Formats: sequence, structure tokens, C-alpha cells
Amino acid sequence: MPLYDCTHRIETGMPTYPGDPDVSRSPHATHEADGYEVTALELGSHAGTHVDAPRHTEPDGRTLGAYDVERFRFDARLVDCRDVGAREAIPPDAVPETDAELLAFRTGWDDHWGTGRYLDHPYLAPATARRCAEAAHHVATDTLNPDPTPTERATPDEPSGVPAHRALLGAGRFVVENLTGLERLPERVTLHAYPLAVDADGAPIRAVAEVDGDREPAADRGSDAPRDETAGG
Repeated sequence: MPLYDCTHRIETGMPTYPGDPDVSRSPHATHEADGYEVTALELGSHAGTHVDAPRHTEPDGRTLGAYDVERFRFDARLVDCRDVGAREAIPPDAVPETDAELLAFRTGWDDHWGTGRYLDHPYLAPATARRCAEAAHHVATDTLNPDPTPTERATPDEPSGVPAHRALLGAGRFVVENLTGLERLPERVTLHAYPLAVDADGAPIRAVAEVDGDREPAADRGSDAPRDETAGG
């Protein structure tokens, strides 16, 4: 079955949530000086493409070490939200009726990875996150955050805090962030999102979508209406 890598590469200076540790990748030992090569990595638990465990926002929530590795393989349904603009909310009626374990919201915002605009992504309205949690769906997104990320372009009508995180993680759901390349996928896939073997509030993952041989990978079915690239600044 075809496999599609949906993971951003870990690189020095990659986008992170404001206030989180910066990511650094640097040579620690080299062939020239040491006769072998070792790379030093410095990063936070929510760097790059990663999964949030409930402990991220819930003091009594489980950490990643509480789950068997098989728990991070999901029957996933893609949700096309490319008509939602910068710093706009994805509404509750975007949540489909489905038996999928995980909903992967495709906004197309991974196109802005590595730019300041990446922080001005669409987000889940609090009611949308609650609807996902009530339907027992885990959530994934191709943005930095299912909540609005604070920047100088934040608007007064945006929810404060992290209500989408709290609705989902408080219900024992996982949140997968910073996916990329969802435009290559059909509507239904198996998403493998295995975290590093660390007992923490979250961890980087190698996100891989597995496509059933009977399902053709999607052509890029762009919206007929262009997304508003000026909204939110």
C-alpha cells in the first residue's frame, strides 16, 4: 500500500509556538575532527510535526508513556477547510458524520511553513473542538495549533487561551499538529503518528499516511473560490 510522509523536517530555526524552545540542529562530532559524526539536537516536546498527550493542558491527563504504541495508528478522515482564511475559525458544521477515529483538518497552511504567516493560521472554533470531542474523534491539522496562535495580528473576537486543546485533551483525545502534504491524499487513510519513546506531554512524530490500494490518491481539488490571503493581516 502506498505510504506518504506528512512530516516537516527538523531543522534549526523551524517554526515553533511563541515561547517554546527554539530548535537547533548542529554538528557535535565530525569525521574530520573525531573520525565519526554525531549531530546535536535541541528541541521542545512540541516541535515540528508532533502529537499532544492530554497532560499538555490537563494536570491530571495521561502522558505518552501511558499508551501502547498501537494507539497511535488511526483510521483518519480528511476534512477540506481550504476555504477558511487567515485567523478565521473552522465552524462546527465542518465536522462530518463519520466513523473515523481521527479527523485531519486540511487548511493548506503548510504552504506557509517557514514564514511569519504560518502563525496566522485558521483554527478550530471552540464549538468545533467540542463537537469532535463529543464524537470521540482525535484531531490532526496542517497548522501550528488548533487554537489561534498569539501574534500582533490577533483580532479581538478570537478565543483566549487554548479552548480547542482543552476540549480535546480534556476528553482524552490526541491532537496532532504541523502535518504537511495532505493534498496528496484521498479522503480516507490510515495515519501512523508514532511518537518518540519519551514519557512526556507530547513528542515529535514521523507522520505517515497509508493509502488503501483501492483508493486513488487525490488530485489537488482546489476550491473554486480563492482563499482570502489578506484576512488577518
